[in-house]
Amino acid sequence: MTKNVLITISGLHYDESALLPEEDNEPIEVMAPALYYLKNGKHYILYEEPVEGMPGTIKNTIKIKEGETLEIIKSGLANTRMVFEKDKINITPYEIPYGEIMVGIYTTQLDVKVQERQIDVHVQYSLDVNGEKLAECNICMKVEAKDG
Repeated sequence: MTKNVLITISGLHYDESALLPEEDNEPIEVMAPALYYLKNGKHYILYEEPVEGMPGTIKNTIKIKEGETLEIIKSGLANTRMVFEKDKINITPYEIPYGEIMVGIYTTQLDVKVQERQIDVHVQYSLDVNGEKLAECNICMKVEAKDG
């Protein structure tokens, strides 16, 4: 894999309390240039994410340990360290400009496929906020080597 990559992250939150199936189930997609490196058996992807309507960005570091964990570390306008481990719940503070919330992540599926020029990640998890179940979620990540 090359150092310069393109990351595409798409996700969907299924709000079980929504009155209509389509209500509040909007897919989210982020595409950004990123830096990639492999260190001590972990894949690292670093990129910045602009925040709509606010000055500044969120710096993201993604750590992938094949077959074990996915970590998403955010700093800047949002600060957190979310850990996804199959069949485990991880609770972490999530700091945003409006305050801090406690987020619980129960990962039911974590699939990672590493190829020479691409990494694909698929995660399914339940999300709770301050102890209240919020949604069923999924994230799909594709990290592709940039040509040249």
